[in-house]
Amino acid sequence: MKMNTTPIAIEEASNDYGNIVHEIPSAVLQPSSVQDIVDLIKSSNRSVSTAPFTVAARGAGHSVRGQAMARGGVVVEMSSLSKNGGGVRVSGNNWSGFYADVSAEQLWIDVARATLEHGLSPVSWTDYLYLSVGGTLSNGGISGQSFLHGPQISNVLQLDVITGELLSCSENVNSELFLAVLGGLGQFGIITRARIVLEKAPTRAKWGRLIYSDFSIFTRDQEALISSNNGADYVEGFIIRNDKSSSINEWRSSFSSPSLQSNVASLLKKQGLLYSIELVKYYDHNKASTTIHQEFEMLIQGLNFIPGLIFTADVSFFDFLHRVGDLGGRKRQPDSHPWLNLFIPKSRILDFNHGVLATMIPRLNAAASSGPIIFYPLNRNKWDDRMSAVIPEEEVFYTLGLLHSSEASEYHIIDEFNDEIMRFCQDNGIKVKQYLPHYKSKQDWIKHYGSKWETIQRRKLMFDPKFILSPAHNIFNNVYN
Repeated sequence: MKMNTTPIAIEEASNDYGNIVHEIPSAVLQPSSVQDIVDLIKSSNRSVSTAPFTVAARGAGHSVRGQAMARGGVVVEMSSLSKNGGGVRVSGNNWSGFYADVSAEQLWIDVARATLEHGLSPVSWTDYLYLSVGGTLSNGGISGQSFLHGPQISNVLQLDVITGELLSCSENVNSELFLAVLGGLGQFGIITRARIVLEKAPTRAKWGRLIYSDFSIFTRDQEALISSNNGADYVEGFIIRNDKSSSINEWRSSFSSPSLQSNVASLLKKQGLLYSIELVKYYDHNKASTTIHQEFEMLIQGLNFIPGLIFTADVSFFDFLHRVGDLGGRKRQPDSHPWLNLFIPKSRILDFNHGVLATMIPRLNAAASSGPIIFYPLNRNKWDDRMSAVIPEEEVFYTLGLLHSSEASEYHIIDEFNDEIMRFCQDNGIKVKQYLPHYKSKQDWIKHYGSKWETIQRRKLMFDPKFILSPAHNIFNNVYN
């Protein structure tokens, strides 16, 4: 068991993609095996003369509020496990189904490459592939496939988890631990392996982007796409601001002709805000191009986007999955990323639009904030409410991702803007839930979990009774107040 206390190791463990919170651990564990992590947690649990030290697992370092930090404790550098085996192992057959056993430190880009070699693929992804498997399963893992297949936590068959010992769990074995850890924010155990559902992979993606000027039409079309069995494989929505950072050519790979781009720019200048639906139909390369074209045309038939403002591309399945590229999340960022991610009940999106999207977003200072704004619907019936993840209590809800990027010295301006959004929701009774949550008090966490709070408390006492794990969320111990 190698404990690293060098300034370089401590500094890396004190930083993340958010570049806002910097909590200094006493040491960094660089495990050569899963047993090293087991021994670490046992050592903390056995502490008698002193208080147990806290432990946080760090995957790709892409948290935005220091969630993988442990002030004065030990940060476990999960990537060290990849130097000694693990990886991605594909198994199964046509009769029983296929799955991949994946070490938790692996990135989703590694999963994509390994499974596609077998002509297979997970069914639910994140937009960004340079995230660790253990990290996304501790939160939920959502993208444009989630309306159809649910979040990544809904597509896991089995886990290996370290509490005070290494346990395998599933819906049938140690089920309470299984349900607790999925979406559990690292509070109940450290995931070391996940068995993920695989299906036959497509080889190509017909990819479209549709432009809207009316919010109600934009959301109505999104809801139609996720409610019918029309063959859509991916649906996401975006809000486009009238500034250089949020054009149609934002950080996702884009495709358009100069004339169409010019038309969108002119309309954006006039309207102030535009809306976009990204829509994908997967297919196999053996299918004739005329056939997939006809199927895509049927998919968009009846949608009310602005006539003529449709951008399309035909790319490999891997290129579509990899559309965001590598943002360098494991390296210290010169900018800060004070993100706000919300789940919003469908019944209140018009109120939310009036008070936030149409009113507050246009006055967001482009000099202080850049970055995409994601807004698309999800189906509640694709989530398992027994898991620890929290979503609104409506059958359809929207996810909003304000993926801000700002100068490191100016993130507080965006934080004030985010706080204003939360106050608006509270004052108007809009029962939003934070995704990738960050709260400042235990009372805020109690409100966040709502009817699940007693279950969350009980699970904490079952699996982490000394409150060792993932302290920076500040759910139970208030150590950072």
